[in-house]
This record gives sequence, C-alpha cells and structure tokens, in this order.
Amino acid sequence: MSSPALDVDAVAAFLQAAELASFTRAAEALGSTQSLVSTRIKRLETTLGRLLLQRHPRLVRLTPEGERFLPAAREFLAAHGRALAAFTEEPERIAVGISEQAAGPDIPLLLSRLAAHDPGLVVNLRIEPSSLLEAAFEAGELDVVLVRRVGGGRTGEVLREDVFGWFASPALMPWPDAPLPMISLVTECRLRRHAIEALTRCGRPWREAFIGGGMAAVLAAVSGGLGVSPLASRIAPRDAVDVGADWGLPPLGRSQVVLRSQVSSARGRSFVRELAAAFRG
Repeated sequence: MSSPALDVDAVAAFLQAAELASFTRAAEALGSTQSLVSTRIKRLETTLGRLLLQRHPRLVRLTPEGERFLPAAREFLAAHGRALAAFTEEPERIAVGISEQAAGPDIPLLLSRLAAHDPGLVVNLRIEPSSLLEAAFEAGELDVVLVRRVGGGRTGEVLREDVFGWFASPALMPWPDAPLPMISLVTECRLRRHAIEALTRCGRPWREAFIGGGMAAVLAAVSGGLGVSPLASRIAPRDAVDVGADWGLPPLGRSQVVLRSQVSSARGRSFVRELAAAFRG
C-alpha cells in the first residue's frame, strides 16, 4: 500500500499558520487568502489522518500531533526549496535592516527561520538603531528595513502600534529625590532621545545607569535591577513591570513599527510578505 503524497502548498500553509499562530497572517505571508489557507490545512490533516491545529477565534495552536509534525514539515519544505534551487545559477541576495527596538532580541532566530523557507535567498542582516537604518535605506544600501518610529516619518507600511512604558524589576525601589537610573540603547536610539526629552520637559533629573550595545543586554540590565528603561511593552522582559505611574514618570505615548521595502523580485517580495506577517500586530 503506497503512502499518501504530501502537497507542498498545504505543508507551507500549515507551517505558516503554526509559526504565526494565525490563519490571517499565514495568508498574508503566502500571498493567499484565509479561506484557501484553511482549506489546504484541512486537506493536509485529511491526508495525514491527524488534527494538526486547534482553531480558536483569535488564535491558532498546535495539537500534540501538530507539534510532532512541525519539524518534519520544516525539513520537507527546506528539501523542496533546495530541489528547486538546484539549477539556479546564483543565489539571490537581500539586504535587510532591523531595529532591535522594533523587533526585540530574537532577530537572528526569526531571520534564520524565514530564510529557511527559501534556501536560494541569502539574507544580509544589519541590526542598528532606526535612524541609521532609514538613512541607509534612503542611500540604497538596504533593500528592506523594519524600524520603530516615534511621531511622523517617511513613507512605509505600518505593521502595528505599540505602547511605551518605563520598565524595571519589581525589586527596584524608587528614590524620589535621586536622579532616575536610566537603562537604554546607544545614543543614536530614537526612543532614548524621546525618553530624555520627556524627562527634561517635566524637570525630572536622571542619570546613566547602563547603556547596552544590544537589546539582550538592555533587557538583562532591567531584569537585574540596574535601573529603569523606556521600552515598548511588547518587548519588555516578562519579569519587569511598568513603574511609570507609580514613580510619577512622564507618559511616553505610542509608536509605530514600520516596514519599508524597495524589493522588486518575486522571491524577495515573498520574503518581505513573510517578514511583515511575522511582525504585524
């Protein structure tokens, strides 16, 4: 008795829905429709005789069978991509810039997952503050950038809006008469400047407690109780709390995560769709 054949598009639909936890975002990443994604996944489940995903109104979760199938699905699509790329002359290169204030500390892991969907695409990644990335994009050095904007800006696709807060370890105690110990990224960081301007306007003294060269270092400093950091709530450490109201700190408002792209190839546009879907609110 022959084994059932797996449909590549159905496996791709399952993988995107599983990784993005959403049929809507999976459809965006695939350049498809939500109904078609759902139909393909149901067809795959029928072929395998297993329920792979639990459908909820606003969330998609893997079943135990889906968890078991997930690594095999990744290997299957990677092998399919290598087979298609066997006769291509040159791999396609795409220069990507991502701000850690927009994406958090797990950028390399995310990019490696996205690139694995197309082995013929070589991703050249730059992780820098948003201001530097937008300048590089304008100069034609980068094909696509994902940045965080405070206030207005140039053109681009808004993927989501985030709320800012002042995050610190719950163990850190306020000292009303002492300068605020601030943790931030490098001086080029827009959010750092935005926070300093807000403190200056309300007359709150502050001091440098820690300057991190990367978001992982900043989050570690926050969790370690070295000070207070202005962060988007989405990327703040799970063990941190927003102390802004209790400490009488000025509100920082909201910001936008924006995608700008000048990619023209079909392969590059497919990658950009996946990137946008991964970061959409």
